[in-house]
Amino acid sequence: MTVGTNAVKRDAHDKVVGAAHYPGDLAASDALVAKVVFSNEPHARMVSMDLSAALDVRGVVEIVTAADIPMNEYGLTMFDQPVLIGVDSTSRSKVPSDVSRWEADHVAVVIAETDAAALTGARAIDITWEQLPLAPDIDSADDAAVLIHPENGLSSNTYYQFKIRKGDMNAGWALADVVVEGSYTLPHQEHAYLQPEAAVAYVDEEDRITVQIAGQWTHEDQEQIAHALDVPLDTIRVIYPAIGGAFGGREDMTLQIVMAAAVRKLHARGIDRQVRALWNREESIVGHHKRHRAQITARWGATREGKIVAVEAAAALDAGAYNYTSNKVLANLHLSLTGPYDIPNVQVDSRAVYTTSVPGGAFRGFGGPQGSFVTEMQMNKVAEALGMDPFAIRLANVLHDGDDYVTQRPMPDGVSIETVLERCAEAATWESPMTDPAQVTPIKTLGVSRSVSTGRGMACALKNVGFSMGFPERCEADVTLSGDDEIEAAHIAHAGADVGQGAHTAFLQMTAEAVGISLDRVTGTFSDTATSGDSGSASASRMTFMSGNSILGAAEEALKAWNDGDRPAMGHFRYVPPPTEPIDDATGEGWPIFAFGYVAEVVDVAVDTETGHIRVGTAWCAIDVGKAINPALIRGQVEGAIAQAHGYTLSERLAVVDGRTLNPTLSGYLVPGARDLPDKIETVLIEVPDPIGPWGARGMAEMPFIPYAPAIMAAIHDATGVWFDSFPLTPDRVLEGLGRLAASE
Repeated sequence: MTVGTNAVKRDAHDKVVGAAHYPGDLAASDALVAKVVFSNEPHARMVSMDLSAALDVRGVVEIVTAADIPMNEYGLTMFDQPVLIGVDSTSRSKVPSDVSRWEADHVAVVIAETDAAALTGARAIDITWEQLPLAPDIDSADDAAVLIHPENGLSSNTYYQFKIRKGDMNAGWALADVVVEGSYTLPHQEHAYLQPEAAVAYVDEEDRITVQIAGQWTHEDQEQIAHALDVPLDTIRVIYPAIGGAFGGREDMTLQIVMAAAVRKLHARGIDRQVRALWNREESIVGHHKRHRAQITARWGATREGKIVAVEAAAALDAGAYNYTSNKVLANLHLSLTGPYDIPNVQVDSRAVYTTSVPGGAFRGFGGPQGSFVTEMQMNKVAEALGMDPFAIRLANVLHDGDDYVTQRPMPDGVSIETVLERCAEAATWESPMTDPAQVTPIKTLGVSRSVSTGRGMACALKNVGFSMGFPERCEADVTLSGDDEIEAAHIAHAGADVGQGAHTAFLQMTAEAVGISLDRVTGTFSDTATSGDSGSASASRMTFMSGNSILGAAEEALKAWNDGDRPAMGHFRYVPPPTEPIDDATGEGWPIFAFGYVAEVVDVAVDTETGHIRVGTAWCAIDVGKAINPALIRGQVEGAIAQAHGYTLSERLAVVDGRTLNPTLSGYLVPGARDLPDKIETVLIEVPDPIGPWGARGMAEMPFIPYAPAIMAAIHDATGVWFDSFPLTPDRVLEGLGRLAASE
């Protein structure tokens, strides 16, 4: 048995001793250097670009511009972004390529012998810009005086919308004894992965343009490169070496296309040297998308017994300059605005809005944190208004097997939120809350103890597993068995990305289990478009679920071949889960999700009411994983998600003003350190099998992030009496809220 054991991560030793090879470690000694030039213009039209001075710089070999991109467009779900901004483009794309809509739009790639020459060449490029008016946030973009993408034919910057119309709102409000309204503002968040963007590109031995980079979906990267360069798919190869974190930040393009374009242009000149690129931290923070900003209003009605009978909500998502995955993130946000609750009457309107600001895109939770924050805040406020226990009111409203989801279709079987809530309350001894500040590491400022108030809060959530809304899901695996009379070894080839979470270790464990041999006899080849079929993305809490089912199928095929006498015996399998469908444009009806994960959290906090500092004591996370493939890796995911959510909630304030990021350093953007995190994280693993999950496993990587912020807000309210409807709760904002409360008393 290997499934269910704490197998050590296959790459742990190399990462600890520094032997693991990340993209920035791979370049040959004679590799050329690529410097990507940002526009530094949130909204401007390029009038001219003169490369002559840059090409005269000693050591500059070549410069790639928009003229070198045959189909100058890309986008994970919508082609709305030029690869390079330029006036000399001959692209067939309908996306205007002469307009920079984001300060980090790319305008050129300077290829040189050295870093210094590349930087000097980049600075020597002479560009003339015509400034265009800004619409840097939702409010200004709603004015419609500035259309950021006029090519889409719309009369506003709102370009994607969803609705839910369930039940009878008038009847719902008539039943409500209590009505609670709220207006919420959700912030950006920077991914802040350890490894900044880097890539090495070259032409391989089979004449394929090859890009080695950290990403989340090798085959999608391959397709986007091939599309932009207008070349056959099989002439492009993408390989992922070690990856230093992703969290959704590597799902979209950064260096993939431009590095392939650089190698292609050099190859045409007979230059077949490797090209490397490595961003510094500032380039990384400025140059990739963020968690979306959002503005959401909500109105909830409940009976005096605590039954939620009516929900209205309106959400606006700041997509930034380009779509990236905003339409998909919006869908998740939209569906999470009623949480894991059975609510009979619902009206929700959600929209994505273009702005001249940093794009929003995939980030752990994928819209769930924004929508669930509102849902759980509203539920906690309703509980307070009714004088009900926060757990009790949730148990009175949660979904069960057979209940209709908010989309008016039955929930996928295996609904376990009630069990998760009960186990969370039990683990946290909810009935015996913390009262002694000494139970939390004391808050001190300049060595002086301050006045401290303590509180406890909770929240819960559900999150889709896998792509949804009709996306054609799939995942492929290849298993090869070798030996004579008995199976002596197995090999798994799989394209799934291991972004640090231990996915490849789980692949090996599941292969060993499926074949029936020990883990030490299983090897793997991973994350290379040349060696395996499409795995889909390492995102949407889908990788273990999807890869496990593909491995089970491939192992079964390999075992059949083995029993037929094949040596070696090979099995290929493409797993396709139950199909989903988009929701109806007018009503929100449909079956958009094939599986869910469920989570609940309780936190204890101490608030220094004189300085505004907050300290979190214990955070309990109860999560249904269906089947723990590797419990130690799951606990790592829980602790990492809570650490990331902790920064989102309490310290990480990205300053974006007029489309420019003002604090693109880790000294100005405060990611929490080890001593900033909760004193203790208690993980409660629950195993209610998902009926279609491999060995019953559910996806879980995003779920622990989602309820943390509203649980913290509830705990702070318990400690201080203040509801905070926006964050991060840096000390100045805490003091401001405490001041408002004092002024109102």
